[in-house]
Amino acid sequence: MTDTHDAVLANLRAHGYVADDEIATALYLADELGKPLLIEGEAGVGKTEIARVLARIKDTRLVRLQCYEGLDFNSALYEWNYQKQILSLRLHEVRDRAALSLADFYTEDYLSYRPLSQALLAEQPVVLLLDEIDRADEEFEALLLETLAEYQLSIPELGTLTARSRPTILLTSNRTRELSDALRRRCLYLWLDYPGYDKELAVIRLKVPEVSQSLAAQAASLVQALRGQQLNKMPGLSEAIDWTRALLSLKVSALDRRALETTIGCLLKDHQDIVRFKRDLMLPLLEKVAGEHGV
Repeated sequence: MTDTHDAVLANLRAHGYVADDEIATALYLADELGKPLLIEGEAGVGKTEIARVLARIKDTRLVRLQCYEGLDFNSALYEWNYQKQILSLRLHEVRDRAALSLADFYTEDYLSYRPLSQALLAEQPVVLLLDEIDRADEEFEALLLETLAEYQLSIPELGTLTARSRPTILLTSNRTRELSDALRRRCLYLWLDYPGYDKELAVIRLKVPEVSQSLAAQAASLVQALRGQQLNKMPGLSEAIDWTRALLSLKVSALDRRALETTIGCLLKDHQDIVRFKRDLMLPLLEKVAGEHGV
């Protein structure tokens, strides 16, 4: 990807991702050591965005597998194209029945590629994202172990397929369940927490460059203050960015009660949180932000 840790930091920033040393080091080492990187953290802290930015930095394709409960082998790894096999079988029967062999119909020509096989068999290295791996079943984790450790895929009818070009593999998890030790051992690890004020402000300014310094600072402060409350769903970075854009769309120059009442749905995505915010939190948090920024 790059030659140095500092270059990783610079590349991430140049492609729109505000990273710290820990993130840059994890990506650098994953690339240098040829290991998958498991990224855990709360929802909305920018885990998936790392994979998107990494694909842009490498100027390659992002292959994404969105994991879910019940995700099966055929949806993730590969599947035989039975319709194509049957059509080919009929053609061979007509042309040369004597030369017919079952093995002729279990070649790569008859494979329907799914995300894992697409990534392994791509001619050029890709970024493979296994998104929200914690949502998949434990049985699915076991299917991944060979791919994560050896960059290969075993197909009973065909044999072992080794990666044509080694993909960069990222896994993300929101910790809705504990992942197996076997999977963790095969990966490097990165924990992403909610950003502090300085990083939040930097992300807002980067993603919404037209916002004023004053409004960006107020927005970052209010989001930080909200995360200090007992909420059912904390606002993530994506909510902070969307909210800032909403404020701009409404031509808000400084936070006030009306702006918060009309836009809070961009930040909080839980009805109980919104009710509590309007009833108990809005005015105290507004006063806190005003005091911090002199508005």
